[in-house]
Amino acid sequence: MKKPELIFIPAPGVGHVISALEFAARLLGHDPRISITVLAIKAPFTSYLDAYTKSLVASQPRIALIDLPPVDPPPPELLRSVEHYVTVYIESYIPHVQRAVGEIQSSRSDSGSDRSVAGFVLDFFCTSMIDVADGFSLPSYIYLTSNAHFLDLMFHLPARHDQIGREARPSDPDLPLPNFANPVPVSVLPSAVLDGEAGGYAAYVKLARRFRDVRGIMVNTFMELERSALGSFSGGSWDGPAVYAVGPVIDPKGVPDPSLDRAHWEKIREWLDEQPPSSVVFLCFGSLGSFDADQVKEIASGIERSGHKFLWSLRPESSQLQLPVGFLERMRGRGVVCGWTPQVEVLGHAAIGGFVSHCGWNSILESLWHGVPILTWPIYAEQQLNAFMMVKELGLAEELRLDYKGQGIGSHMVSAEEIGRAVGHLMGDNALETRKKVREMREAARNAVKEGGSSYDSIGRLVQDLINSIY
Repeated sequence: MKKPELIFIPAPGVGHVISALEFAARLLGHDPRISITVLAIKAPFTSYLDAYTKSLVASQPRIALIDLPPVDPPPPELLRSVEHYVTVYIESYIPHVQRAVGEIQSSRSDSGSDRSVAGFVLDFFCTSMIDVADGFSLPSYIYLTSNAHFLDLMFHLPARHDQIGREARPSDPDLPLPNFANPVPVSVLPSAVLDGEAGGYAAYVKLARRFRDVRGIMVNTFMELERSALGSFSGGSWDGPAVYAVGPVIDPKGVPDPSLDRAHWEKIREWLDEQPPSSVVFLCFGSLGSFDADQVKEIASGIERSGHKFLWSLRPESSQLQLPVGFLERMRGRGVVCGWTPQVEVLGHAAIGGFVSHCGWNSILESLWHGVPILTWPIYAEQQLNAFMMVKELGLAEELRLDYKGQGIGSHMVSAEEIGRAVGHLMGDNALETRKKVREMREAARNAVKEGGSSYDSIGRLVQDLINSIY
């Protein structure tokens, strides 16, 4: 009897790779017949991710890793749009993927292996690989590291383009999306959707058109969080691919960063241990989130104004040179400014009572998993849409900004007064209802992945589809 083998191709970004590999491990736990081969696309700026990938693969005997040969990067001018750059970069790997899959197929046939390649599992940036899968007569699946509301946008985008034929513009009216209760302001759409000049919009539309060419889409969310949106992707009126809610898929330990000074982190943890429960606000803006000197000063002044205890992960660490004169001395004992911190571990600490976040989807899921309410400060990609969803659609976060775009200058500057007021709101009695809802969602998230939970059962249906595909 043949056993299904899946070809995973994650996009070469920290959040994408970690989430895909954690999902791969979860799939293996559902059925001993499944095996996975990961085709790794290299990203030169995340070398420490290689060590993490190899460590996880080494702990899973049914996951194999193939490092694809490097390719020449796209021209630097394409960096004006990260989405365009990444899409072109991944497309250049198509010949390497064709060769690798051909060798896998030949190896299984020549050795008389009981394994049979059942399909590709692709990051949404890797949908160009659908054509490779088609060439081998294999089905493709998308593993979406974002949420069902973002999926709604991706299904809507091609139809909108066919009608209007251009990117969204700031002067456009709010966008009615089928699965949003509220019209969506153009200002919270992913920055690529507004980028007609540098190629981001064209790249997004191109990616979105391929969503209907796959057999199924696995979304890193859970039914209890996005019941309405997920419900629209099933039933008699839905004519698209099967959609499986499989989350929350999070790494319970976080990625070890070589820049982390463990001794320094132990001192920070000891400081947290000394603080009362839910008394510390944690500020962290993701692996790529950074601010200019003026905005760093405003954040520092805002924290000081708030009067609350804090832990601030400020990166790059050179940014600490931009802090107001005397700030660290004045805040000694009340707060800590550090470089990289193990975010999941911090969010799980009893002292943490609030999280000022860039609203990357992995960070949102980690905060929900630990029942910590978020104050939204999105910076790039689809983070503005995530923030809008959490605040306006679900009532699971408090608003600092929804439409901040990361420039940190002029009208985009967030003032110290605004920051201090919002932090006080997050940590005070005015956010009690949000805090209660987040605690309830914490229990729902944990129940979803337990045996008999909504996501556990959804993965079971996916596994059955994979088994059926090779018999």
